[in-house]
Amino acid sequence: MVILSNVSYLCSKPSLSSLPSSPSSRSHFIIRCSQQEGKEVVSPLGSLLWSLGEDISKRSLLALVSASLFFVDPALAFKGGGPYGQGVTRGQDLSGKDFSGQTLIRQDFKTSILRQANFKGAKLLGASFFDADLTGADLSEADLRGADFSLANVTKVNLTNANLEGATATGNTSFKGSDITGADFTDVPLRDDQRAYLCKIADGVNATTGNATRDTLLCN
Repeated sequence: MVILSNVSYLCSKPSLSSLPSSPSSRSHFIIRCSQQEGKEVVSPLGSLLWSLGEDISKRSLLALVSASLFFVDPALAFKGGGPYGQGVTRGQDLSGKDFSGQTLIRQDFKTSILRQANFKGAKLLGASFFDADLTGADLSEADLRGADFSLANVTKVNLTNANLEGATATGNTSFKGSDITGADFTDVPLRDDQRAYLCKIADGVNATTGNATRDTLLCN
């Protein structure tokens, strides 16, 4: 229905014979309308435009709702992985949090603050601590095989009897002041300065693998 200020237009429906033969010319064909005052006239063109407008509005509303659901909480894009569940652990302040004994396989702790966090005996295979702050954390007896400590701050950390086989510790990763008694560093790539530092304090044998810490660090 086409109504403007109580003025409507009655449009005559063109016959097929009156349409131009060329498709390109048809796109510019003008539907002639006669103005009538005080009447509401339903035209085929008005119905078409009204239906088209409703369809576009519905599609726009659906797109808007979908977008709002996706962006409602930016933190949802940083879900933690693994059997631990869907708790957000990436980019979070988790200082002092207790994860002891939990299964945290491939859990994402990238860029998180984990000062004094307790991971004693936790299963952290493949977990990511990329650029995380683990100052003073307890990782004793933890299974850290394949974990990523790239750029992480691992100072003053308790790594007693931790198994770090195949873990990554590249970049500016620092173990300064950490207790590595019985820790297994088999196949862990370390900077020369970090390896030299760890060899000075290395001692003990890993209770799980039976490997001596000094041997896993390739100390002379």
